[in-house]
Amino acid sequence: MAALPLVGLPSLGFGAPPPTAKVNTTNLAVTDTEVTVGQLHSATGTMAISETGSIQAEQLAIDQINAMGGVLGRKIKVIKEDGASDWPTFAEKARKLLVSDHVAAVFGCWTSASRKAVLPVFEKENGMLYYPTFYEGLEQSKNVIYTGQEATQQIIWGLDWAKKEKKAKTFFLVGSDYIWPRTSMKIARKHVENFQKGSIVGEEYYPLGHTNFNSLINKIKLKKPDCVYCAVVGGSNVAFYKQLKAAGINAKKQFLLTISVTEDEVLGIGGENVEGFYSSMKYFQSLNNPNNIAFVKAFKAKYGANAVIGDVTQAAYLGPWLWKATVEKAGSFDVDKIAAASAGIELKTAPEGYVKIHPNHHLWSKARIGQAQLNGQFKVVAESPALIEPNPFPKGYQ
Repeated sequence: MAALPLVGLPSLGFGAPPPTAKVNTTNLAVTDTEVTVGQLHSATGTMAISETGSIQAEQLAIDQINAMGGVLGRKIKVIKEDGASDWPTFAEKARKLLVSDHVAAVFGCWTSASRKAVLPVFEKENGMLYYPTFYEGLEQSKNVIYTGQEATQQIIWGLDWAKKEKKAKTFFLVGSDYIWPRTSMKIARKHVENFQKGSIVGEEYYPLGHTNFNSLINKIKLKKPDCVYCAVVGGSNVAFYKQLKAAGINAKKQFLLTISVTEDEVLGIGGENVEGFYSSMKYFQSLNNPNNIAFVKAFKAKYGANAVIGDVTQAAYLGPWLWKATVEKAGSFDVDKIAAASAGIELKTAPEGYVKIHPNHHLWSKARIGQAQLNGQFKVVAESPALIEPNPFPKGYQ
């Protein structure tokens, strides 16, 4: 694949690559011609609907980097592992990648449950994880670069938009039953009640893979909230939105704001079942800028004209590029040196526009609201005027 204008990151230029003994002092899988990295996502199970795009985007970035000559003159080799939507499996596979395969970096995880499962492994074995999903915040690690949004950039900004633009004062919170939705809704409740002086009229959680939401829908009809605020993840979204429509709950009758549905999920849900509802993300495939146009074109060229790109897919694409830029700044694959060199790394060619790594290992990025369209895409209806500084430990929300 030819190099794209999108990928104009610093390269080594001409000359021989630096000797392996200089760029790898910690027994990583690096040779004179190759560097091995890991991919750890759910290729199977209920989360595959969401994580397949991440797998694809990371591979596209790696292919493009290799076409440019690789990282420090070395081509990237990938070992793919399937977390299978099972948190203990994620931990087991992370240990294999770091201890047995000695990978230089891992691009992976989606749910906070999977990230929490692997985090002790990465910290104990001193690996580096590039994590692409919007998440609840309240975490910071030397061994993780968080390429998605944290709560202040997604939850708080989106709720403020809902109050200002939709006059929402009463909220019904709905989520899948694990750490990210529960913590996100705890933050949402504090913001609505303490800062917006609104009220929560209902709060419900359902197991991953749950498919019967009829009792929930009856409660929503009874409570008549100004906003259904939703963090249902994975395959459960298909049943949830189809059942909403079947029960007569649509965008003309009910304002719904989700922090968990992207174009990837809509592909399974069907645009006709979410049309008019809103999503709070930092990226939508419909963004009209040169970086994104080139990215979408390359993604569809590799994965087919009908392929779609969601928020986490784009954030996953950033991982290999940020890692490459950091390795080249550090002049080393060593994790300690990469951790130290990460702050200030910027990506002017990001499809979302521009990102920069904060010293807290999260990204400066914009917040956006998209309205779901019948064709499965989102129309961007609001955007933060400037990049939002990441603040994973916001005062008053812990």
